[in-house]
This record gives sequence, C-alpha cells and structure tokens, in this order.
Amino acid sequence: MRMRSKPWTDRELEQNPHVVKDPETQKGRWAEFFGNDHPIYIEVGCGKGGFIAQNAAKYPDINFIGIERQHTVVGIAARKAGEGLPNLALVESDAKDLSELFEVGEFQRMYLNFSDPWPKKRYYKRRLTYREFLRQYQAVFGEKGEIFMKTDNRGLFEFSLNEFCAEGWQLSNISLDLHNSDFPDNIMTEYEEKFSAMGQPIYRLEARFSKPVRQE
Repeated sequence: MRMRSKPWTDRELEQNPHVVKDPETQKGRWAEFFGNDHPIYIEVGCGKGGFIAQNAAKYPDINFIGIERQHTVVGIAARKAGEGLPNLALVESDAKDLSELFEVGEFQRMYLNFSDPWPKKRYYKRRLTYREFLRQYQAVFGEKGEIFMKTDNRGLFEFSLNEFCAEGWQLSNISLDLHNSDFPDNIMTEYEEKFSAMGQPIYRLEARFSKPVRQE
C-alpha cells in the first residue's frame, strides 16, 4: 500500500543527515561515508525505519543502511530516527538496484522483514526471495553473505525456504512462531508489533551462502 504524501517530505529528505542524496555516488565508498571500516548491514524495505534505527542504537560498531522505495516512507523513517546515530543511513531505492549502490562485498548482511508476499501465483517472480533475486544478492555479496528474514505470511515463508534451498543457501534458526520461541534479543518492526498483537505467528529464518574454495 502506497503511503499518502506528506507536505514536509521533501524538506525532511533534503535536510535530514541520515538521508543519503545520490546514493549511487557512494558505491565503493560507504566506509568513507561512515568514517570507519565497520561491517555494513542493510535492510531492504525498511518501512518507517523502526527496526533499522533500533539496531543502529544497539550496535554502534556496525553500520546500518535502510533501503526503502516509497518516497514518503523514507521521509517518515528519517524523521523518526532522530539524532545521535552516526552509523545509520537511509536510502530511497529498490532491491533490484543493489548493484548500483554497492561494490561486491561491501555489505555482509541483509534483512528482509515483512516483504510484500505477492500472494497471487502469477506474481511469484516479484517476491524478494525468488531465486533470480537471490542470485542478484549473491553477486553483490561476493564470496559470502547472509540474509535474515521475518514474515507473517506462511505462504511466502514456505516459498522462501524452497527458493533458498534450491539455490544452495544454508538455513538455520528457522522459527514457525518466533514470539513463542527462545530466540534472544529480537528487535521488532512496526508490522511485527501489529501482527503479533493480533495473535499471528511470526516466521523467521537465517540463510547463508559462501562460494566453495577452489582447490589448486
């Protein structure tokens, strides 16, 4: 669902220090942007930014980049982030543009939280865990990488499990009911708070890949 525009959005995006203008120019220079060589974790579809901002506050030795394609939603995320998070950046962009934003190996982890499930079968190629997307992610990750995923949609979760396995990703920490599990230190998104309050189970997984080492 597209967010209704806010009259202050453009001003917020222009003035807020968390918002990266012309993010393509930072490709290969994100360490310079943050002023350190800490690991970089990204969230694709960061929404209103609650999850990525909480992570940035909790883990100051990791740089976090929230990527969101809806113009107004990026503005809301920027406004909510406040100040005092030098390890947080927000980018208005899309999952398909990752290779335009990052050099190979420039980030190490991706979060996919409550992505659009595209429930109609004819739209399965739009799901962010469809195998063609996974191959794109691998190309940008380079030698290795990991994806942490959460969703309330069982159909998307089962689809994702199959896609990750088909592409040779190693799965771990699979949960069919995250909030009734013993998983520690879970940081919730805005959608997660809403759905869990309705009694819906939250599904979670971690997927990792690494290229095989060549034998000389």
